[in-house]
Amino acid sequence: MPMLKKIGNFIKWMLIVVLAGSILLVFMFKYIPVYTSPLMFIRACQQVKHGEKIRWHHQWVPLEEMSPDLPLAVMSCEDQNFLTHNGFDWEAIKQVMEEREEGKRFRGGSTISQQTAKNVFLFPTSATGKLAWFRKGAEAYFTVLMEFMWDKQRIMEVYLNTIEMGDGIYGAQAVAQEHFRCDAKDLTRNQCALIAVTLPNPLKMNSANPTAYMYKRQSWCLRQMKWLGSFPMREEKDADKKAD
Repeated sequence: MPMLKKIGNFIKWMLIVVLAGSILLVFMFKYIPVYTSPLMFIRACQQVKHGEKIRWHHQWVPLEEMSPDLPLAVMSCEDQNFLTHNGFDWEAIKQVMEEREEGKRFRGGSTISQQTAKNVFLFPTSATGKLAWFRKGAEAYFTVLMEFMWDKQRIMEVYLNTIEMGDGIYGAQAVAQEHFRCDAKDLTRNQCALIAVTLPNPLKMNSANPTAYMYKRQSWCLRQMKWLGSFPMREEKDADKKAD
C-alpha cells in the first residue's frame, strides 16, 4: 500500500507539473515569437533520413509586417468563422461528420485555432486508436488555453508564422521570399489567395507554380475575401478601443 500511495503521489505531481508547464508555455507564447515548431524538426529529420539537404526557410515577422490580405485570404479558405467562434466551429464539425457518414470525400473541420495548437504544441504525426483520441484531447486543451489567453490577432500571427507553406518553407515571410521574391508585407491580393489555397496540401500544391485547379480555387478565394471584407489588424483594433 505505501508503494501504491507513492506511485499515486508521483502521478499527481507529474500531472500538476505538466498542466502548470503547458499553461506557462501558452502564456509565454502570447508575447514571444515562435521561432520553430515540432513539424519543422520532423521535416528536417525526414530530409536527413532520405539523404537530402535540409530545407528550412523560416523567419518570424509580426502581423503588422504582413499584407493585410494574407490573414483575410487564409480566413476565407480555412476558417470563415474564425473571428466569432471560441476555437471550435461546431457547425463545420457537424457538417464534416455528416459528409463522412454519407461517404463523401473527407475534408478537415479544424479551425485556425486548432491548427495553431497542433502546429506549435504537438507533434503533427498520424495516430490511430486511443492515441488519436488522446492527441485530439490535447489539441482541444491547448486550443482552449490559447483562446482564453490570446486574442484572435495573436492566434493568426502565430499561425501565419508557423504553418507549412511549401517544401521546407514555413510562414508568411519565407513563402513570400522563396516563391514571390518579396517581403510578406508586399504580397498582392492575388498572391495571398494563391498561398491560402495551397494550405490543405502545401507539399503538392506550389503557389509559385499554380495549376489550373489552383487558379480555380484562387478565384473562389478572392470572391470569399470580397464577401468577408477585411481582417481586423492590431492597429484597427487599437483604434476601435480608443474610439470607444
